[in-house]
Amino acid sequence: MIQYQYRGRDSRGQLVTGELEANNATSAADQLMRRAIVVLELTPRKAGQQHSWLNQLKRRVPLPVLMLFTRQMQSLTRSGVPLLQALNGLAESQHHPMMRDTLVELKEQLVAGRTLSAAMNDHPRVFSDMYVAMIHVGENTGKLDESFERLYRHLEREQDTRRQIASATRYPILVVAVITLALLVLNLLVIPKFADMFSKFNADLPWPTQVLISTSNFFVNYWYLMLLALLAAVLGWVWYTHTEAGGIRWDRWKLKLPLVGTLLQRASLSRFGRSLGMMLRGGVPVNQALQLVAAAVDNRFMHGRIVAMRRAIEGGDNLHRSARQSELFTPLVLQMLAVGEETGRTDELLDDLAEFYDREVEFELKSLTAKIEPILLVVVAGMVLVLALGIYLPMWDMFSAIQGGR
Repeated sequence: MIQYQYRGRDSRGQLVTGELEANNATSAADQLMRRAIVVLELTPRKAGQQHSWLNQLKRRVPLPVLMLFTRQMQSLTRSGVPLLQALNGLAESQHHPMMRDTLVELKEQLVAGRTLSAAMNDHPRVFSDMYVAMIHVGENTGKLDESFERLYRHLEREQDTRRQIASATRYPILVVAVITLALLVLNLLVIPKFADMFSKFNADLPWPTQVLISTSNFFVNYWYLMLLALLAAVLGWVWYTHTEAGGIRWDRWKLKLPLVGTLLQRASLSRFGRSLGMMLRGGVPVNQALQLVAAAVDNRFMHGRIVAMRRAIEGGDNLHRSARQSELFTPLVLQMLAVGEETGRTDELLDDLAEFYDREVEFELKSLTAKIEPILLVVVAGMVLVLALGIYLPMWDMFSAIQGGR
């Protein structure tokens, strides 16, 4: 459970503040709505944030498993199969242990009289806030099968994006791993042999050779210090990026990285448009939809700006003005939001926007390898050049000295 601090207005319009405990933000908002409190601000306490950070290290249900469950539930609910019967059948045929246990608990909670969305809300490692909200909308509108269908399409696109990213980064990661292994072998095994040979001749070594030998000596004599420094740097970086201020700075800096910054920004805008369009089409109020979409974007800097948009809308602004004030979106996004509000077709235009950025992301991913290859080629060429100069220059000098002595 996470401790949340809230600020809102009660049924008489008076400002109220306080704390409550809930599994996630959606559950906390539901509790406040049952108290007739209109939420203006809902933030986790620092202890809750640390608990959330520890939760991130726990195992989650794989995306393909959740997709299969969503597709099966969509088919079963469309066919008119009762929820208890559907969950019982899926639990018996489920091979993933965490998902199977979750389905058994969902069935037990339904028998106890809870709704499906309320039962799902107790399993944040399986169902996200947005997933639970869409199921809640489907229950209230009597269109649960449509909610499952929209969620499946959303998850399917997420999986496609992940596969494209994995495909685009596989080759660069492999090359970097090979380069790292080659550096270790050269510095720990190869160069020390040449250093011993050169030392027997007591010759003046050129600077490339001196650099290679000094680097190799450092690797051989202080490898444990390098390992400890690397481990400390990794742990320090992980800790820093999981703090509130450090995480926001890192996520903001990621959007400005060369080569991948534009790609990350377009992927986030695609996720924003697709998630918000799905929520609005499902009938979720725009302020609640923005709160849920902020978590779906998976960027803490953008999360804060989207939450600020929600506050601006609750203060009387429309979606277009709040988006422009956030300084987060491109002119294309702002134009689409303005046209959508004027025509009452915001959800459709957001879907078009998501498809546009999906195509942009796909194109960027396909060209990413082509952009990285020249950089890797220069790095490898530089390594080979330094290695060749460091090893062969003194050998040429020694051969010249031997021939001159004759």
